[in-house]
Amino acid sequence: MSECLFQHYRHQVLAAVHTLLPDVPEETLARIEVTPTRDPSHGDMATNAALLLAKTARRKPADIAGELAALLEKTEGVASAASAGPGFVNLTLKPDTLRHILPVILKAGEAYGDAQTGNGVKVNVEYVSANPTGPMHVGHCRGAVVGDVTASLLAKTGFDVTREFYINDAGTQVRALAWAAYWRYLQALGTKLTEDEFAALTPNGLQYKGDYLIPVGEDLVGQYGRTLAGDDAAPLPESEWLGTVRNFTVAHMLVAIKEDMHALGVKHDVFTSEAQVLRDGAVDAAIAHLEKEGLLYEGVLEPPKGKLPDDWEEREQLLFRATDFGDDVDRPLKKSDGTNTYFANDIGYHADKVARGAQVMIDIWGADHGGYVKRMKAAVKAVTGGSTPLEVVLCQIVHILRNGEPVRMSKRAGTFVTLRDLIDEVGKDVVRFTMLTRKSDAQMEFDLDHVVAKQRDNPVFYVQYAHARCRSVLRAATEEGSYGATDAEVLAAVPLDTLSADVEMALIRRLAEWPRLVEAAAQAREPHRVAFYLTDLAGDFHSLWNHGRDDAALRFLQPEAPEATRARLALVAAVATVIRSGLAVMGVEPVEEMR
Repeated sequence: MSECLFQHYRHQVLAAVHTLLPDVPEETLARIEVTPTRDPSHGDMATNAALLLAKTARRKPADIAGELAALLEKTEGVASAASAGPGFVNLTLKPDTLRHILPVILKAGEAYGDAQTGNGVKVNVEYVSANPTGPMHVGHCRGAVVGDVTASLLAKTGFDVTREFYINDAGTQVRALAWAAYWRYLQALGTKLTEDEFAALTPNGLQYKGDYLIPVGEDLVGQYGRTLAGDDAAPLPESEWLGTVRNFTVAHMLVAIKEDMHALGVKHDVFTSEAQVLRDGAVDAAIAHLEKEGLLYEGVLEPPKGKLPDDWEEREQLLFRATDFGDDVDRPLKKSDGTNTYFANDIGYHADKVARGAQVMIDIWGADHGGYVKRMKAAVKAVTGGSTPLEVVLCQIVHILRNGEPVRMSKRAGTFVTLRDLIDEVGKDVVRFTMLTRKSDAQMEFDLDHVVAKQRDNPVFYVQYAHARCRSVLRAATEEGSYGATDAEVLAAVPLDTLSADVEMALIRRLAEWPRLVEAAAQAREPHRVAFYLTDLAGDFHSLWNHGRDDAALRFLQPEAPEATRARLALVAAVATVIRSGLAVMGVEPVEEMR
């Protein structure tokens, strides 16, 4: 039997459907599901097959459900099957069928839940992709974790995943960063200019004032001495230092960004430079392709929403026919000075991803970029002819609280809470797990006091405590010495028929759901489902632990009942294995003991 019970019985359902109706369209078969029942008293699994078949068969769903139930009841491992509701069939499995999942888990180890549904499809997951204008702050953290765990889920289900960071190093913000770094350079040389006097020399004022640029200025002095400085009263013209300072500062910032990502346990395979994409001609090539396809024209846009006609200067621009591909308006590719818009550069960048082999692209963006989704999807559809889908996952902002009060952030003023501050205070595992306790598009409050509290309503503690309890039971059994070896290979072979209590069977049912959960979370691009599942699994285990306090017959270690003890040790080891498997996907280290 497959390690995924739900997949196994879906195949049985499809076989029964074929017996009843041999000519069901493939698209209908693909929508047939076998899922856990909402109420365990109704069985272990439910299928929507009869409901979906009714239209094809031109029959009542209830009639099809009755016939399907009769066939499925004869399936190996099924104790009973019954029609339920409008076109559903509930399956109750034999206890041995459920218990069989324990040796499957113990033999597979943390690979339990791995699948090959991705069939090696090449998926590019892009996340973080911050302007390299300063240290990573907590605003970047959620997208980093969501992207990293989404990539892990896809890899676990058989996709060929590339994890990518896009370096936005070609825009006006990086120019502003260079000016700020140049100011720190002049300060390190002892300039007599005041900050206000220097700011007056800049194109748009001194935008980045954080102390994090002081070491950059000092390093510039160490590397270049006074050669970039000019004199105290009049620094060199921008053209004589900008490229050098910009490249030096971006490289410095990237080192810091990579260190922060490493501290958070976030991995990237590829760092792609926007400036390099431009130099390589990918943007020009994409624009030329769109022009060749007749998708560009010179035109005048309507004033944006909220702009009065008097506030809007009408002018001809090079426009992309984005409305042909589902966008609300056509989009400009050139600014008034003739340079590319950010959108044009992003089109070239996504075309470059496809040229490098991406068959699916998944971008993790902040929710403030939500208005950018339609135009980017339209552009990708246009440049790829619809061959390479772009999916966008939006992450809402995270509000950091301390003592119930919000901690304010301001990247440019230099008073923001850095990602490293957060990691140093609560640890990377707490940060990663907490970022997945809400769906990515839901608002989140990260309470610094709560996430380190050792209490039941803190899911980080609750799940880690469950794993630590499992390990303590196995250590105690080993130390006692009369129950035999507690390694997975030995426990995978012990008899399990003594596992029959409702609370034990509920825990086994939960373990059986893990492979299905992994596939569903990967398919939906919703890594928070892993955190939710682990919290439920921990709850089931803690419930069994508490039942053992009240009922001696349910205690894990029973000297007078060695066979029952060994079966329970197999169950405990399986729970620990699945928790580790889930935490591995989340990039969180399991705890061996709680102190």
